[in-house]
Amino acid sequence: MGWASAIGQHRKQAIMALYEHVFLARQDLAQAQVDALAETATAIVEANQGKVTKVENWGLRSLAYKIAKNRKAHYVLLNIDAPAGVVAELERQTQINEDVIRYMTVKVEELETGPSVMVRKNERGDRRGPRRERDAD
Repeated sequence: MGWASAIGQHRKQAIMALYEHVFLARQDLAQAQVDALAETATAIVEANQGKVTKVENWGLRSLAYKIAKNRKAHYVLLNIDAPAGVVAELERQTQINEDVIRYMTVKVEELETGPSVMVRKNERGDRRGPRRERDAD
């Protein structure tokens, strides 16, 4: 019996896939509401035998074009380790939510362990310091 359960456990682990899920929330939401959206997404994943390994809030950023009368949006990234059915349910629930204006889920080979490129980019911009004014000629 131990051998069969070991194979079952191996298959269960092999079925789990890695995903990055990014959603854009409306610009008029408070940060607490955006955090609540991320917690809701995490709860959906965990209720379906998945695991959210990282949640990153990228902040309020400008959009390339207007989406549903929004010029800006709150960006949130979730790293997910879950079976495909969990992602389908997460996307279904996200699509229903009126506070989310766009979302995208991408299957990846491995999840980033450290901060994402977007977070590193924001930190690099902060280290440069204030801009100097040019002297008028």
